[in-house]
Formats: sequence, structure tokens, C-alpha cells
Amino acid sequence: MNQSIIILNGAARRNGSTAKLIDAFADGARAAGHRVKTFHLDGMNIHGCKGCLRAGRDPQSPCSQKDDMDQIYAAYEDADVVVFASPLYFWTVTGTLKTAADRLYAELECLGYGRFPKKSVLLMTADGGDYAQAVTWYRTYERNLGWTNLGEVLGKGKTKEAYQLGASL
Repeated sequence: MNQSIIILNGAARRNGSTAKLIDAFADGARAAGHRVKTFHLDGMNIHGCKGCLRAGRDPQSPCSQKDDMDQIYAAYEDADVVVFASPLYFWTVTGTLKTAADRLYAELECLGYGRFPKKSVLLMTADGGDYAQAVTWYRTYERNLGWTNLGEVLGKGKTKEAYQLGASL
């Protein structure tokens, strides 16, 4: 089945270790016939959630804030798979990725939590190896939304594993 995949890249470097995992995953997914769109969050104008609880009813622009998150909302609605990609910063995902994940609240509030169940993937890199806090965040996020965890690739240089995960979808 041909699936639509969005990758939310929380890394600052466009050619770093996280980018290599993303490229390998995307290559595997495309080889399997899937459509992949990557958002490099560090280069986007995305503000933090204000917790205003004023999510609109327009799926194309559900948040009261108008910024580059509208690009993600448009792709999110059609996506079957959401990939969170990040280097490990202070034992968890980057602030840019967390900000985008928080802002998905408006889309979920607008469309309904159960109306668009997603599948998800976590791709992470680090020089160290303590991913426990980041994995807990990711698994809690996807579990609370009723998403299906398709897999996790944790570690610098694991491009073969990332490709295989993308190809297996």
C-alpha cells in the first residue's frame, strides 16, 4: 500500500548524523513506493504553543497562530506515518521538534484525536547512548494519541537499520 509519510526533522544541521538517518529511511520508504515529505524545522518559523485553547475549525490552518506550522498541518492531515527525527539534546528531543509536536495539538483538537490515527517512527542520533527520556516522551506521545509505533532507530551511523525500517512500511 502506497503511504504518505511526513518527517519532522528537529536537527539543526542539514548534513549531520540525523540527516543521514532521515535520508536512509526516506530512501527505503521511497523504494517501497511511499511518498515522503521532510520538514527541516530549524529553518522554519514555528512559534511555541500558547495553550490558548482557541483551535479553529479550519483543518488547513487550525491554530490561532499563523506561521510555518500551516505547511505541516496541510501535510499532516494526509499523512499515514509521522516520523520524529532528532539528535539527542540534554537526554531528549530538540526543542524545535518538541515545539512542532506541541503545535499538532491544534490539528488534533480541530479534527479529533481518533479521527486520524497515525503510525509513527522515531529516528535519533547521539554521541552518547542514553535515549531513555526521549523514548519515553515519544512512546507516551504516540500511545496517548492512539498511534501505532512502527519502530525506532536509535544511534549514530545506523543508516542500514533506518533504510530497512523505511523499506518495511
